Amino acid sequence: MQVDTIMDLAILRSAADEASRLMRVLSNPDRLLLLCQLAQGEQRVGELEALVGIAQPTLSQQLGVLRDESLVSTRREGKSIYYQIDSPQALAVMNVLYEQFCDNPKRKKR
Repeated sequence: MQVDTIMDLAILRSAADEASRLMRVLSNPDRLLLLCQLAQGEQRVGELEALVGIAQPTLSQQLGVLRDESLVSTRREGKSIYYQIDSPQALAVMNVLYEQFCDNPKRKKR
């Protein structure tokens, strides 16, 4: 193999590992629901709880996973904590998922 081919393979492997990590995070339905809401824009924790119907302990746990994976960021305003998507890759994937599963009138109901 040429040096360029080995370097390209290393770059592709790294990208595949990163994509795989993102897909693992997205494979949880609660996290997917949260990111779907956050793809629409910044939300307060209380708004997220009401929108997705996830109880507070589970909500906090799943938001923690999203923070740990650097998919979301937070800001505090008074007593409120706001979340937003902080990963361009996650936002791009969420846009595709929304188009394919939520906004597709031809999609058959199961």
